[in-house]
Amino acid sequence: MTNLPHMTMQTISPIPNLDLTKAGATLTFDGISRQFGGLHAVRNVDLELSPGEILCLLGPSGCGKTTLLRIAAGLERQNNGRVLIDGEEIAGPKRFVPPEERGIGLMFQDFALFPHLTVAENVAFGLSNGPQSDDSTRVFVALDRVGLSGLADAYPHTLSGGEQQRAALARAMAPRPRVLLMDEPFSGLDRSLRQSVRDDTLTILKENGASSILVTHDPEEAMTTADRIVLMRSGCLAQVGAPGELYNHPVDAEAMRFFSEVNEFQSVVVMGEVQTPLGSYSCVDISGGTEVVILIRVHEIGISTSQNGVAAQLIRTRFIGEFTQIDAVLGESGDPIRLCVPGLFECPEGGVVHVETKPEAAHVFVAG
Repeated sequence: MTNLPHMTMQTISPIPNLDLTKAGATLTFDGISRQFGGLHAVRNVDLELSPGEILCLLGPSGCGKTTLLRIAAGLERQNNGRVLIDGEEIAGPKRFVPPEERGIGLMFQDFALFPHLTVAENVAFGLSNGPQSDDSTRVFVALDRVGLSGLADAYPHTLSGGEQQRAALARAMAPRPRVLLMDEPFSGLDRSLRQSVRDDTLTILKENGASSILVTHDPEEAMTTADRIVLMRSGCLAQVGAPGELYNHPVDAEAMRFFSEVNEFQSVVVMGEVQTPLGSYSCVDISGGTEVVILIRVHEIGISTSQNGVAAQLIRTRFIGEFTQIDAVLGESGDPIRLCVPGLFECPEGGVVHVETKPEAAHVFVAG
């Protein structure tokens, strides 16, 4: 193990202008596949991370996102394909660069801080065996950047969850990685802390221009963090694009269900339209006679003030702070629906309201 100098705030010389990261690199996955026995964890993935970009690998457990991250880091070897940094092969048929020589930083889900080392010594772990003063400077700058300069001599067990996360981020950034990989780094934090730490981390990454990949199973986290989202499913890339593109133009019904709670209706296309218990919707891109599923997000159904909508009998209402969740049954069809309306909505159970949607609220997909 690397001999670590004892680091205190007295031995660190602050140089605020020192960069923590080199210019963000391009990371390329070229035809990457990985099998474990008969299980295809990753299937023929082609993907490129641009310099300075924050990319989120999003999907349910077991979809292959962590395997892809570990292949990039060199902790797993792919069965097929290549990994390249700035066009240079680091894992493939011709070459395999060890993890410690790739210039890639890695943040684990549990932070993986060494309990017997101080915060400063944790951050110093993994730095090159250069001059002690240079390492000390990098430690100081990394801790200052994440707001932990006053806790350099503290031990991990004395830190809060948010402070541990920031210490792990400082350690990953201190060697100036060309690419930073993060495996669900916020999952262990409570909800209120998660948002603030996530926002701080995003700011730090953008300030340093690091090329970063974040693994998450939380669509909201991906939407608020990523420049681009990679939605993965069964080891494959289901859809890749900016957050707004994936949310507003999901590639299929399963993708839309992953991002939102929805109401679903079955129908058949007739003369460019589909009929649902909530009304008819245009569907000119799907051939007549095709069986389809229509998805409408719960927050895109509203209460009609003019009573021109569809009558619905309330079964249950639940106030959840910013909105009220309403379960109801549509009067004519008897179909159950759920909607969420802003603020507090008060109406006795069994009462009747009228509900409506906008034409663009319906997303129509071929059934199957």
